[in-house]
Amino acid sequence: MLKYAIVLYNQAMNKLDLIKNKVIVSCQAMPNEPLYKEECMKAMIQSVLKGMPAGLRVAGTRDVKLAKSLTTLPVIGITKPDVIPPNFKEIVYITPTIADVTALAQAGADIIAFDATTRPRPGGDTLKNIIKFIKINKKIAMADISTFEEGLNARALGADILSTTLSGYTTQSNFDGKEPDFDLLKKLVNTVHCPVILEGRIWTLEHVKKAFDLGAHSVVIGSAITRPQLITKMFVSWNKIVD
Repeated sequence: MLKYAIVLYNQAMNKLDLIKNKVIVSCQAMPNEPLYKEECMKAMIQSVLKGMPAGLRVAGTRDVKLAKSLTTLPVIGITKPDVIPPNFKEIVYITPTIADVTALAQAGADIIAFDATTRPRPGGDTLKNIIKFIKINKKIAMADISTFEEGLNARALGADILSTTLSGYTTQSNFDGKEPDFDLLKKLVNTVHCPVILEGRIWTLEHVKKAFDLGAHSVVIGSAITRPQLITKMFVSWNKIVD
């Protein structure tokens, strides 16, 4: 039984090679957005797949199952609330509980991403147990962090991947959030011995190139590809940039 479990885990870890030096696309929408409809999300994922990403990041068990039905590429799964609360910088809301981990694993996620800050989690679950249960389910544990210290802590607890996802989105992070947090990426790459992913505020090819030059294992791009309302807003505000 133990031997079989080790084989399954090694097979999961092999998926890290499939995303090395490549781009992953986050295909997400909130329930109050038109693209949240299942037929719309299916079309979005199908369109993204035609661009040949290395993997997908999706939210919720519905979309994990949907993604797995459309591709054999690695799928990163998360859970998050239907409405992001105003105090989102103060709370854990990305895959906060063991129940969320179990649901994502059963839905077929290859990689399970979670808030890896040291803040209290709902229901009394701990970061240590979140990572433990991901491993029990033979999945890859991806720690979404906001600071260097959080990265070190998550890695010490057994996280397989560190991602800069939450930099600039927590009260613990002092990052101004105008561009990707390249400093955090560089510091992690030079310190920890595991894949480090750059995620957050990636809008240009120059951002992607710099990330890989600094040693990123992968780059996750979301809004710049799959959030048309944010892309539109950026271009509509061109006059503010000129001024």
